[in-house]
Amino acid sequence: MPPAKRKPKPDDSAIERGESKPRPASRANAPRHEKSRQPKSRADKAAEDKPEDRLKEGKARQGRPPAGGNPSEQKAPADAAPEAIGHAGTPPPEAAEPGPALSPEEAERARKKYLLRRFWISGRGYWGLHGDRLAWPLTIGLLTLICVNVGFQYGINRWNRAIFDAIEQRDAHTVYWLSAIFLPLVAGSISLVVAQVYIRMTMQRRWRSWLTTAVIQRWLASGRYYQLNLVKGDHANPEARLTEDLRIATESPVDFVAGVLNAFLSASTFIVVLWTIGGALSFSLGGSVITVPGFLVVTAVIYAAITSTSMFFIGRHFVELSEQKNQTEAEFRYVLTRVRENGESIALLGGEEEENAGIFRSFAAVLGRWARLTGQHMRTTLVSQGSSLFAPVVPVLLCAPKFLDGSMSLGQVMQAASAFALVQGAFGWLVDNYPRLADWNASARRIASLMMSLDGLERAEENDKLGRIQRGETEDGAMLSLRNLSVTLDDGTSVVKETEVEIEPGERVLVSGESGTGKSTLVRAIAGLWPWGSGSVDFHPGKRLFMLPQRPYIPSGTLRRATAYPAAADNWKKAEIAAALDKVGLGYLKGRLEEEAPWDQTLSGGEKQRLAFARLLLHAPDIVVLDEATSALDEKSQDTMMQTVMKELPTVTIISVAHRAELEAFHTRKITLERREGGARLVSDVELVSRKKKRGLIRRALWGSGANGGEG
Repeated sequence: MPPAKRKPKPDDSAIERGESKPRPASRANAPRHEKSRQPKSRADKAAEDKPEDRLKEGKARQGRPPAGGNPSEQKAPADAAPEAIGHAGTPPPEAAEPGPALSPEEAERARKKYLLRRFWISGRGYWGLHGDRLAWPLTIGLLTLICVNVGFQYGINRWNRAIFDAIEQRDAHTVYWLSAIFLPLVAGSISLVVAQVYIRMTMQRRWRSWLTTAVIQRWLASGRYYQLNLVKGDHANPEARLTEDLRIATESPVDFVAGVLNAFLSASTFIVVLWTIGGALSFSLGGSVITVPGFLVVTAVIYAAITSTSMFFIGRHFVELSEQKNQTEAEFRYVLTRVRENGESIALLGGEEEENAGIFRSFAAVLGRWARLTGQHMRTTLVSQGSSLFAPVVPVLLCAPKFLDGSMSLGQVMQAASAFALVQGAFGWLVDNYPRLADWNASARRIASLMMSLDGLERAEENDKLGRIQRGETEDGAMLSLRNLSVTLDDGTSVVKETEVEIEPGERVLVSGESGTGKSTLVRAIAGLWPWGSGSVDFHPGKRLFMLPQRPYIPSGTLRRATAYPAAADNWKKAEIAAALDKVGLGYLKGRLEEEAPWDQTLSGGEKQRLAFARLLLHAPDIVVLDEATSALDEKSQDTMMQTVMKELPTVTIISVAHRAELEAFHTRKITLERREGGARLVSDVELVSRKKKRGLIRRALWGSGANGGEG
């Protein structure tokens, strides 16, 4: 591409009111043809299993540098908590294209099927090399306790037979002796169950902590939490997925594994009891004698098959309804959060009626899903409750003929009834837990969808073939160099075309242009927030970047923390923070530094922007990007802010996006973007004469060299 115009004509639209002059030819930015630096690979990447048939994930984004950090480097995530030493930097699984012959519906079903596998790819890492050191001890301990507890259940079952046999025989001595040993049996079983609860919940807590830390680190790294908002995909309401869905996704599997193991051991143990006690059942049918061996076992299997089949048929839509319910609940919370966060604007505009309609429209969707889910619960409860009522009676009725003819004692009948109930409970585990399984399935899919979106972002950061803006380091002392930079949307639509700019240390550059020309998008690309496009953004090695957006973020907590953000409040003395507030006109808040308040709602728009400038003074970066950072200030306050920055940080390099012409007085250079077919282009790049210097020149010309050249 040809370089931007370096010597615009006097009537060029970029030269306003005679306050600018063409930049000298020596500062021209000819296009560079050297190969752009490639992003540095992460040292802490670990190999991860890559299962087959992975589905293609959407486009992803390149990372942004942390505020106040070196833009040419990517910082590793902060260390995880001791209980959650997850490897957030582990490479994502490779994506695979779905079969081209699949219809859209089939491709979506394949994606949903893959989601559970994707969840386990990350979830199983808890037991891996970089997982929790207590994962395996807790797992082995839980499994051991379950096995021992089944042994105690068998002992109680044997005790049940013995006590009823003793009662039938009116053996008082045996009854008293069995009564004495009952308490130790019960105490042992209770102790084992309590220990199981402790270990199980400890494992759930630590697994949730480990996986939550890993996912949140990936979500926060490289600005992905911001980039997710810019592309399509199934990752809406990530806050609900990271809280409620992730809790369910990590709690339920532990319960399921413990339940399945207990059910298997119980079924295996007490089927033997039923087979031994029940023996064969003989009956006459049409003049023939039919013998059914192990009739109690056969009955238990048939009974469980009927209830399980009924539950599968009745609950076949449970997963879908549960997933829809979770999504509508998350959307309802989001609507309420939006009202709380934008309360002032809504109140000033009188938008309560419209917000009320929107809230109850969202709530109606929640109630509709709950109504459908209620019907589903009613049908599944019909099966589970009926099963629980019939289970204790069936074995008694089946054993009654043998008891009446004297071939089975009362103790054996009661032991068989107890064993049948335990076997039926084991076989009916699915019946009792189907709603929870459906809820877990829905939550795990929602978490996996978020993981897949993050996979796409991270994968694209490492793949130079996906239309990514490269980030590197300058080699000639320049603070910032844009080399053939083109900025696009994630779908490839061009926003800014082939920009060549080089900014020297200490320059103050104003980016101007009509609304919609991509000015803010360009500065976001410079800051690393916007990764789509081509070319490179190179920074001076070792220099720190700071960005001031139009709407500063105010974290919860004390005013001291809000002022020091994004660094820790104790990085500066209280007096230093108070001095920074003084310099930006917020001295009246010095006495409230340690006060915890909803500062985001307490401070006005102008006060928030002043607070952002106080942060800038504290962090003292090498380069700062101002994106309409003074839009909420009046002209006088704006001038004061800019003068303060120039006084306190005289060597800082500034890149500003603004519409106010008055800001030209505080910049040494102006570049102008103009909308063209195929994307905006840089049409002029000129040096600016400060308004103060210009006035001095005019006075000296009118009144002589002795005139005061200061402001009049």
